[in-house]
Amino acid sequence: MQNRFLPWLFLLSLISTCAEVDISVPGFPQIAQFFNVSESVIQATITYNFLGYFLGALLYGPLSDSFGRRKMMLFGNAILSIGAVGCFYAPSIDFLLMSRFIQGIGASTSVVLVFTMIADLYQGEKAMKLIGMMNAALSIIMACAPLLGGVINQAIGWRGNYGTVAIFSVFVWVLLLFLLPESKNQLNRFNTKKMMGDYRQLLTSSQFITASMVPSLLFAAYMSYIVGSAFLYIETFGLTTLTFVVHQAIIVASFAITSMYASKIIPIFGPNKTVKYGVTLSFISILAFVVLSVEGISSAYWTTLFMSLFGIGFAACYPIIFSNSLSIFPVLQGPASSLIMGSRALLVSVSTAITGSLYNGQPFMFALSIFFGVIIASLFSISWLNANQPSEEVPA
Repeated sequence: MQNRFLPWLFLLSLISTCAEVDISVPGFPQIAQFFNVSESVIQATITYNFLGYFLGALLYGPLSDSFGRRKMMLFGNAILSIGAVGCFYAPSIDFLLMSRFIQGIGASTSVVLVFTMIADLYQGEKAMKLIGMMNAALSIIMACAPLLGGVINQAIGWRGNYGTVAIFSVFVWVLLLFLLPESKNQLNRFNTKKMMGDYRQLLTSSQFITASMVPSLLFAAYMSYIVGSAFLYIETFGLTTLTFVVHQAIIVASFAITSMYASKIIPIFGPNKTVKYGVTLSFISILAFVVLSVEGISSAYWTTLFMSLFGIGFAACYPIIFSNSLSIFPVLQGPASSLIMGSRALLVSVSTAITGSLYNGQPFMFALSIFFGVIIASLFSISWLNANQPSEEVPA
């Protein structure tokens, strides 16, 4: 297969991974009623999913260095499909949680290895541009996912959402089986000691830690919003399911549109200023969300506005820092990608569990749980900016 077709295959393999959460969220209140469980238990479906994601992500990078990217992509996406089918047939909440965990183990495959394969095949500005384009395309799809989930949920119920993901996951696995080439020609013998040594080298690098934590913490903050958004909009604000998904789509679309134009924004301001402005916008928007919630001024419209501004700031800085994190250790791109995605999933598991336990239906606690992650991300971004100051480009 020629390289010009690979981005499309990469994109398809990421869709079921990235849309599986957003497409299921509109059905959360219905799932809670069906299994007669609390909101926090349903929110745990995301926590379990990302816990599995964390475990899988740590292994796929090193294993792909030893057994090849293609084999690991096929193996992991098969697990994803099995978990997705399990979610569709789940007879109990425990079975659903287990299936979401299995699904998470498989879902981490494409997110880890697609970007590793991009790093294998593309370098520098081209890699950054491709990552930005992939984020834009994925974000458009993710913007449509809650809309699709809302329509499916309204028409045939929550199982339809999981069924859609299952069908698409199997379809993608078949495409990968016949079309995905190998991007790593020189394989290394798998060595547990070497894997631990690689992770030790990455974890002791302050430059790598800083670059990986900023986007991961911002993503964890966004997922903290996702776990409670359906309950907040539908139960607290009194919106219908379809109205809620329109608000959700607006928020994701703000990220998508910014990602589409990130390659044009970055040359205007330069990498450092783009990161500075992006993180600042995300920080101020969530701070305003918290302040207005304290004052008792909250509504679906204010929430959507602040989360949309957060998404714009996040999308502007994401391709710069993420691309930088993968380029710090060129010979450790597999382990680096695994560690980045694994730590991100662990942060999401922790943050969503905390949000689920603190959520009481009130916007203030909801906003506060998101704000914690944004504060820490802002501190790491300051460190990243200081470390990368010499590479600042002056705009033409």
